[in-house]
Amino acid sequence: MASVVGLLEERELAPRERVEELREVADRVLAELAEAETAWHEWLIARQRVGEVLSVPRPLEAGEAGSAAGEPPVSEPATNAPAEVPVPRAARAGSIVPVWRPALSVDVLAPDYQRILATLAERGTGRNAVMTCQEIAAALGLEPVPASVEGVRSRMKRLADRGWAVEPSPGRFTLAAGPACAS
Repeated sequence: MASVVGLLEERELAPRERVEELREVADRVLAELAEAETAWHEWLIARQRVGEVLSVPRPLEAGEAGSAAGEPPVSEPATNAPAEVPVPRAARAGSIVPVWRPALSVDVLAPDYQRILATLAERGTGRNAVMTCQEIAAALGLEPVPASVEGVRSRMKRLADRGWAVEPSPGRFTLAAGPACAS
């Protein structure tokens, strides 16, 4: 006769193998997600760079409009001032989180992200400034259910990846130094 422990081990084997199989799939999907986010981030930077280049007024080149009418070419005065980087207007719900830079304020973020950063800012600096996603969800008035906490965790990871927040230890977040100083 088989032992009870032996029977339990036999029945545990299939679910354990399924968990391992799903973990492998999840790891593969997370790796693909990281690659896709990196590619998207690179295209975002490229678009910003092109926007910077195109926003700088350039002098008319010789032979353009002025010489066609028999007038001498007109050029705009050269300035050494850096080109203004176009700052996005206020975001709408569900929009992307831009990479933080000094020219940006929290107004470019969707309202949910603004509320999260305001919650972190209320904590101030120092040791008490670090919050878990459950604490942030509670401070936002969300129910402490897994769906709400995971939604906050997703947003916090995105904010941390884009430089708005910092994750000093796994699952614990605080406001990044740049946004804390600028806002």
